[in-house]
Amino acid sequence: MRLIILFTTLLLVGCSTTGSPRKTEAARPVMVARHTNTPIIIDGKLDEAVWRTAHAYPYHLADDRDPEKKDAVQEAGEVRLAWDEANLYVAVRFVDSDVVTRGEKRNELHFLKGDTAEVFLKPLTNTIYWELYDTPHSQTSTFCFPSLERRQEPGSFQYKMDIQVAGAVDGTLNDSTDTDRQWTGEMAIPRKELERWGDAFPGYGWTIFAARYNYSKNLINEGQELTMTPRLQKTNFHDHSGYALLKLKP
Repeated sequence: MRLIILFTTLLLVGCSTTGSPRKTEAARPVMVARHTNTPIIIDGKLDEAVWRTAHAYPYHLADDRDPEKKDAVQEAGEVRLAWDEANLYVAVRFVDSDVVTRGEKRNELHFLKGDTAEVFLKPLTNTIYWELYDTPHSQTSTFCFPSLERRQEPGSFQYKMDIQVAGAVDGTLNDSTDTDRQWTGEMAIPRKELERWGDAFPGYGWTIFAARYNYSKNLINEGQELTMTPRLQKTNFHDHSGYALLKLKP
């Protein structure tokens, strides 16, 4: 019964709507991607030079779970962004004392099966948006939703974006008898895929949001923690009004 309650809660996080006010472009936070002249090798190791200079954006609890904004995250995380003429790149680093993931197939709901990094991308002038996964087991899912209201349509879960992902674990995967240290991950998101429905990338006004599902025997609150950047008012990863503007820096 406890497991059923937990899964129900997570599905509501992924599928609920919110009454949060819509942010204007000027009111949105900004996340910057650094240009790289050398294509990034997607191996999850974060050893390219651009990752040393790209800004690290920390993950937070939403306001409904951290109302005083004390950054009371149990296991910290950060995300960095880079780009070249072919791809948008995403790198994540997560403190994780118990790295666990059971998903072994593409386009599974990996957030129900273990630790998962999620990236959401949405053009300001279109209702369509993408939800992309990376896991410590180097698995991915690529969901494309025509709109917030139509995201439950079966076709949304069949879209296959040509994305590369990798994860690297500093510890032992799926072994809760010891203490792990962290896991890191990388994504290469083809810019041509983001332009499939006519929205030029970067073009005018793209937004981005990064989220984390963390499961651990060492975490309080049902052994799971949901964090994000930028910080949202509510723990609802589909609240587009809180997404950051994405800027590509030369």
